[in-house]
Amino acid sequence: MSPVRYRPFHTMIQRLAATPPLAWLLGRGLRYLDKAVFSISGGESSLTALLAGVPLVMVTTTGARTDLLRTSPLLPIHDPDDPRRLALIASNWGQRRYPSWYFNLTKDPRASCRINGSTAQYAAHEAAGEEYDRFWAFATDMYPGYGMYRQRAGRRIPIIVLTRIDP
Repeated sequence: MSPVRYRPFHTMIQRLAATPPLAWLLGRGLRYLDKAVFSISGGESSLTALLAGVPLVMVTTTGARTDLLRTSPLLPIHDPDDPRRLALIASNWGQRRYPSWYFNLTKDPRASCRINGSTAQYAAHEAAGEEYDRFWAFATDMYPGYGMYRQRAGRRIPIIVLTRIDP
């Protein structure tokens, strides 16, 4: 799979977003802006999609400590060989700590995902070995910032694979 080609504006935004200061800032506030634009657009778009040209999925999990439903806007890495599968990269913008949604899915592997205006149920598992390497390659082709996040995080970045559960 070759790297995704973006418009120059999107490429510039992606590069800026991967820098340490902006990643720190975006990691603390972008999810609220993405949720607002997602709601206003009826689930069709997000601020991230508009500015960076990347897709977004709203992933709803059960809180690991609270048992409350939690929704996170995340970048889906689609499996080109199986349209029922997608991966989520637990980079947390290159921070040293894991994102909360990662703990939620490791405790309860059920998730609801809203993609392109439709919602479906998924089962999650953590990628390992060849599956991990394969999805990591797809992820860095889609968004080169993941490579910088890996260096900055100083930890292994988990990949969670979601498989759609047929009704």
